[in-house]
Amino acid sequence: METETIDVRDGLVSAAFTMPAVSRLSQAIAEGDGISILAEVDDAAGASAAEREGADGLGVRRDADAVRGSSQLPLLHLGGAGEASVQAADAVVVSDSTTWEQGRALGLECVVRVSDSDDLERALVDLDPEILLLSAGSDPDEDPLEVLLGLLHDVPAGKLAIADLHDATAEEVAELERAGVDGVLVAAGNVAALVGAEPPDV
Repeated sequence: METETIDVRDGLVSAAFTMPAVSRLSQAIAEGDGISILAEVDDAAGASAAEREGADGLGVRRDADAVRGSSQLPLLHLGGAGEASVQAADAVVVSDSTTWEQGRALGLECVVRVSDSDDLERALVDLDPEILLLSAGSDPDEDPLEVLLGLLHDVPAGKLAIADLHDATAEEVAELERAGVDGVLVAAGNVAALVGAEPPDV
């Protein structure tokens, strides 16, 4: 059988080497055993504590470089693509095409925040992200869990969904897992109680 030697200087091959690597965040969520717990932390000490308690990833709004120095867990930046320390993260939360392009230009995976069906439709049409951050918004008359489950219903197969539910209980995390949510973003102090939450019986 003949074999062909390919010159790596060929334009097509060179282009292949410039493809972005798979995000550590995507990999951790997609390959994890059960729902992934992401803890929002404020500093390096909080990151270390969350990792000891079993968090699968971290979220941070600022000082991502300090958090990265204390933990090698996948790091999601919640403060936007323009925040000074964002390059220390693996992924960044964005909300529109402008911040999407900023994040991509930095080599980060973009996680698109959506809080209603219109947001979700726009994100899927305009950006086609791999990961969505489902947010319940701030309406006090709505049950955050029900809002998140309603958004999840419209997420197409093949997309990864993270639910933003900072004060989640073990029962709520188990219900989100049973519904098909891939990860949940919680307050750092909640991690130990949520790791290993069992899905409800059907």
